[in-house]
Amino acid sequence: MTGEFAGILRGLGAQFLQRDWLSANQIVFGAAGPQAPATVVDTGYSRHAEMTLALVERALAGQPLARIVNTHLHSDHCGGNRALQAHHPAETFVPVPSLDAARAWDEARLSYRATGQRCERFRVDGAIAPGSTIHLGAAEWQVHAAPGHDPEAVLLFEPQTRTLISGDALWEDRLAIIFPELFGQDGFGPTRRTLALIESLAPRIVIPGHGAVFGDATAALAASRRRLDAFEKDPARHAQHAARALVMFHMMEHRQRERAELERWLAATPIFALTARAGRSPLPPERWARTLVEGLVDDGLLQADGALVRLATANR
Repeated sequence: MTGEFAGILRGLGAQFLQRDWLSANQIVFGAAGPQAPATVVDTGYSRHAEMTLALVERALAGQPLARIVNTHLHSDHCGGNRALQAHHPAETFVPVPSLDAARAWDEARLSYRATGQRCERFRVDGAIAPGSTIHLGAAEWQVHAAPGHDPEAVLLFEPQTRTLISGDALWEDRLAIIFPELFGQDGFGPTRRTLALIESLAPRIVIPGHGAVFGDATAALAASRRRLDAFEKDPARHAQHAARALVMFHMMEHRQRERAELERWLAATPIFALTARAGRSPLPPERWARTLVEGLVDDGLLQADGALVRLATANR
């Protein structure tokens, strides 16, 4: 992060905690009065929950965490909620479209059942709604709907410094999986509209859900649109990209698995059946899963070792 960006974040009362591709980044705000209690935006994946707790507590330097805000409820963005709630009196706010499913803990609607990903149930105290504002640190942030990757996601924008907390709506050099497309719904159109919204906001600083803080939103938007164009022209390509990314996420969590067990898990996990169908695969589930793993091994993303398959060293 440049010194300029670090200074702007300090002025906003924010600290940026960069994580990896298993756990989303965190943005921690110190307390700044009754309307702006100590807050963390997004909390990573459950496997890293204890690390998230330690990092957030270090950033707050003794202040109790009073509030958790989630940009969306994919497991890598809210998997630390329960651990933080267990140690702090933190009220938890989710995007308003996700409120009922989160309170009922409807794992089918929350995507955890379909993806086979873990997320411990957490308490939900309220919601943030597009069109509203929320006090974080020293500033008032706008809440905007950000459908596409997740149809219920939001992003947060501070207009004075033009700082954007983009969640998974905009990364610097990749485009997130567009999940609605895997479920037979329109995701490309909402994604394009969200990119247009971000362009209209003209952010000076982007704090993404994954990767480093960056400043060239114009270049990132152009790259995202190029990838989106390619996926729209060939939806099967998007489905294959999604399948590979979801396997890699699973292997980042487990590090290694017996190859036959991994292939059985892929064949039985609903999201992979959806990606196979969206990719127009003619193969039966077991053979499709074997081919998917073989491709990742051939590309050096996974390493085969006898009966085991491991996450390649460069991807750890």
